[in-house]
Amino acid sequence: MSLPGDVTTRGKVEVQDVEENVDSKLAPLSGMQSCLDEPPDSSVIHEVVRHAETTLPAKHYDADTTEPISCGLQSLEQLLSWKRSEANPFNIAVVPRAGREPTLASSSRRTLVSHDMMGGYLDDRFIQGTAAEAPYAFYHWQYIDIFNYFTHNLVTVPPAVWTNAAHKHGVVVLGTFITEWTDGATVCEAFLKGEESYRAVADKLVQISLCYGFDGWLINIENELSEAAVKNTPLFLRYLSDQMHERTAGSLVLWYDSVIRSGELKWQNELNDFNRMFFDSCDGFFTNYNWTETSLEWMSDYSGAHGRHADIYVGVDVFARGEVVGGKLETNKALEKIRKHNFSAAIFAPGWVYESLENKKEFCQNQDMFWHLLTDYLYVHHLSVCLPFVSSFCQGFGKSIYCRGQVESRRNWLLLSAQDVQPLYQQKQLEGQGWFKTRGCSEDAWDGGSSFLLEGLIPATHTSPVCIKIFSLHVPVSAVTLVRLVYKCSPGVSVSLELSTTEASSVSLTDLPGDHHLMKDLSQFCGEENSEGWIVRCSLLEVLQCSIQGVCISLQRQQDRDTPFRCRLGQIMIRDVTHLLDSSPIQSLCVYDLVWRRGAGASPDSTSPRLILNTTVRWDYPSNLTRYFRVYWRRLRGPDPRIPAGPLELVGRAYSNLYRVTELALPEPPGLIELVVEPVSKAGVPVPESNWGRRSISYYSE
Repeated sequence: MSLPGDVTTRGKVEVQDVEENVDSKLAPLSGMQSCLDEPPDSSVIHEVVRHAETTLPAKHYDADTTEPISCGLQSLEQLLSWKRSEANPFNIAVVPRAGREPTLASSSRRTLVSHDMMGGYLDDRFIQGTAAEAPYAFYHWQYIDIFNYFTHNLVTVPPAVWTNAAHKHGVVVLGTFITEWTDGATVCEAFLKGEESYRAVADKLVQISLCYGFDGWLINIENELSEAAVKNTPLFLRYLSDQMHERTAGSLVLWYDSVIRSGELKWQNELNDFNRMFFDSCDGFFTNYNWTETSLEWMSDYSGAHGRHADIYVGVDVFARGEVVGGKLETNKALEKIRKHNFSAAIFAPGWVYESLENKKEFCQNQDMFWHLLTDYLYVHHLSVCLPFVSSFCQGFGKSIYCRGQVESRRNWLLLSAQDVQPLYQQKQLEGQGWFKTRGCSEDAWDGGSSFLLEGLIPATHTSPVCIKIFSLHVPVSAVTLVRLVYKCSPGVSVSLELSTTEASSVSLTDLPGDHHLMKDLSQFCGEENSEGWIVRCSLLEVLQCSIQGVCISLQRQQDRDTPFRCRLGQIMIRDVTHLLDSSPIQSLCVYDLVWRRGAGASPDSTSPRLILNTTVRWDYPSNLTRYFRVYWRRLRGPDPRIPAGPLELVGRAYSNLYRVTELALPEPPGLIELVVEPVSKAGVPVPESNWGRRSISYYSE
């Protein structure tokens, strides 16, 4: 929200630019240098409120709130002058790409999603999230291999929120380099004129992907090229691909079907001799959308595609613009033909399921229907990860934020970095008119913004349990493993959790009795039921030296009649018991880039503007121990010493070790406040307060 009034800021330390090279991933970023101003043993920052314009770069911070935002690059000059020391530290993805089975290289028919929505950088540009009543999000990650963030900027850097969410599911993320029309032709003639110039552009693209943590590029040249430029284009692609492969395992460079070998802009809608030179120089080819089945038949027999059919991504425009096969709610017809000829698919602009709706609140229903129509032509991937495995089924948005079944903050929100590993969304018919369907639900949750709802009907004729697979995994297990299930269920149905392993198709779990020696340590972790009706059940898996391959919920009716059911899952956690209580103290917590504003008070009756603090907080903590962090503040001392210190008040959740506090209303100076960071462990066990991070700010007027 815009807050009127004066702006003040704390000065930043200027640092000498570090030498730019593609291996400078760990080079310090500007702004972070302010931490060096603070003595290592200092717990209090002394701050004079001074009136001055903010020095935060406008392209990385919202002008009204100083919230960190994502953006692309508009010109060749911006690209060639890009420096890692001036990059946006908040837009660096912090989630490494998870493993998958089968791997991308071994997948014979892949699926790429190209996200093109209303120009891009919408609500998703807010790196720490934003208020959004009916936002767009993607959560069917188990079906896709590659995610491309597409805009019409010259260089599209995927927002970190998308890269974090995709990487949790093992999905490769591509940025976009696009040139178009007359301006695009000018750019191409400039950078494709010779080896030195095209290598300079490729080097910057590599540096940007390394810095921001994504996996490659879609190259889209949609303008005519001169003879010299088109001759250098395959060399540019080869050099870029080689540099990416050398520095990022599993990286990709893809070429979009546009320019042909003569330099003409002439979409072919297939791979052929006119565009093969580009395909031969990179990792894959994304066809235009106006293909026919004859095009697919031609490519099936084309010698230039021999052994690389998986690298040909046949484009499908979900908006169905022009003469295309399928699209909209008939996109499955296009997928059927593509898979029939054993090609990969590139699904362009699936945000149609959102943009086409007058009532955006129906988005999830529309998206689930769309992807269900495609399931016969998509392939579920097995997420290959190590323990611990935790999911609270959060889709990255919601109507409230929950913690242990209680509302922590009641507001509509969107933050894809908060998205948990997503379950399998499905619907099936059972014998005797029975059925079940799974979906996300933001009406209630255990942690985050949503739970996973299983609903349906178990007919009287169905005597065996209904087993619903919710995760497809590959998780090695080598020690005694604790499994926790948090759920609610309607009466008349019993609920149990089943695991399939490499040793057995189904493994039974032993519930922990109350007198088990582990229960002493797990008194805050396991229990029968909480005040909101959530049941928390802990079990042991005592099968050693195997891999978990599937997680299923088994539902058994308890009455001899048709039984409708509604089972809400709040969390599933699988982890070895030996490191259950591990934690570590937060180290090196520092505060910098303070910006002050005068804004309206929290009360609508307030007539005097309040003092507003915006600042960056950074700390060190092992990423393998935490799911996220809670950031708090409290007043330690104000102008009136008779008023006691205030309680901790939640500011927000951080999904990395960097957080921007924005629009925090403070008492008038002089004052002393404390910023506090609490790690939230993957085990769900509270981290001792002695391991929290703290830093005090003493502020006063000139």
